[in-house]
Amino acid sequence: MTRDKQLMMKELPETERPREKMLDKGVKALSNAELLAILLRTGTKNLPVNRLAEQLIAKYELSGLASISPPELSKITGIGLVKAVTVIAGIELGRRLSLKEPGERPIIRSPRDAADLMMAELRYETKEHFVALLLSTKNHVIARAIISVGSLNASIVHPRELFREAISYSAAAVILVHNHPSGDPMPSQEDISLTKQLVEAGNLLTISVLDHVIIGDGKYVSFKEKGII
Repeated sequence: MTRDKQLMMKELPETERPREKMLDKGVKALSNAELLAILLRTGTKNLPVNRLAEQLIAKYELSGLASISPPELSKITGIGLVKAVTVIAGIELGRRLSLKEPGERPIIRSPRDAADLMMAELRYETKEHFVALLLSTKNHVIARAIISVGSLNASIVHPRELFREAISYSAAAVILVHNHPSGDPMPSQEDISLTKQLVEAGNLLTISVLDHVIIGDGKYVSFKEKGII
């Protein structure tokens, strides 16, 4: 799109310029749409960048923008591939900042601790991710190991892959965590059968499987709390 067909940020009325607003009032004063407009930089001849940002959030919400692919986003009028990549990279940076710093070693004292640790990372994934939290004897998280990435509604996990990671980190125990892309964290019969298999394998290796936490959209289910483990 040529320069004369775009509406640049500086051509907006001063009261509608999110960059100036951020500099004047601070970043916390900006709405989600205004933050997104800064990443987009330009709108189209007939659609100012602020309105374009508002339309994107109305259509996808922030949760949707966190999982959409650049090619899909770039199909929207006013957003090419470069803008799509910029927006998605910005959202991913925010997501990573919401996680614990790599140098920290959180302690898991309850199923809620495990869910809080993994919620931001897993809740918007469109495929099932099966993760093991590898714990020390005092329940410090030594590492988070991705054991498998499955399809839309299934993950494939073999005890060999799980306990290879646990042994390599000298973990005393593990907590299993995986997400349900549907947003509903209720366990399936397959989830329950797999968990029992992994608990039995852990017992043979003297590596305790303390819990299995399923992440949904802002909610979780703990096998320990449900009495399944």
